[in-house]
Amino acid sequence: MEKRVIVAIDGPAGAGKSTLARRLAARLGYLYIDTGAMYRAVALWAIREQISLDDAPRLEQLAAHAVIGLQDARVELNGEDVTAAIRAPEIGEAASRVSALPAVRRAMVRQQQQMGETASVVMEGRDIGTVVFPLAEVKIYLDAEPRVRAERRLRDLEAQGQAARVEEVEVEIRRRDERDRTRADSPLQQAPDAVYFDSTGLSPDEVEEGLLRIVRERTSNGKEVLR
Repeated sequence: MEKRVIVAIDGPAGAGKSTLARRLAARLGYLYIDTGAMYRAVALWAIREQISLDDAPRLEQLAAHAVIGLQDARVELNGEDVTAAIRAPEIGEAASRVSALPAVRRAMVRQQQQMGETASVVMEGRDIGTVVFPLAEVKIYLDAEPRVRAERRLRDLEAQGQAARVEEVEVEIRRRDERDRTRADSPLQQAPDAVYFDSTGLSPDEVEEGLLRIVRERTSNGKEVLR
């Protein structure tokens, strides 16, 4: 039986984790898991149910009962396609708050670990290499300068027809960085054995090739065995 491989990619908001993890998974033939989308789905459900983002007990119940499906770029919540709905700016901010709740994180981590038990995966988020899969074969910490991350996020928003100013987006990103790095449960941090990769000034193709080299080095002693 072919050995399953876990590629864990962590990093701050706007670092390009989702785009690059999806591309990397396609190149490797692995399952792509966007953990951020899972927290966004819980946040979307909470907002629809008019549940306060400070109501930890009710949010824990939602997270425990949320049926989240991930297939390529498609995200389902309880059987509904919410791929577009979870990308609204207010959902991203809400997801950052929801993901800081220990009980919500535990519920999502259980689902993420179950996904990793069935196939080789590329999983990205904030605590994949430190909490979800601390024994992952490949750990990468993907980063970029805050202004660069803000510019990338701004392009995504504009593509969705949403107006914003890069200064405002950068302020939001720095606020999320602070919240993610200082939360009590599973804070954003680089795992000791993760490879740090700064994508500032690099094109998506250059980052993709760089990440592939890291995977090769960690899984095949540098031999060219991956697609």
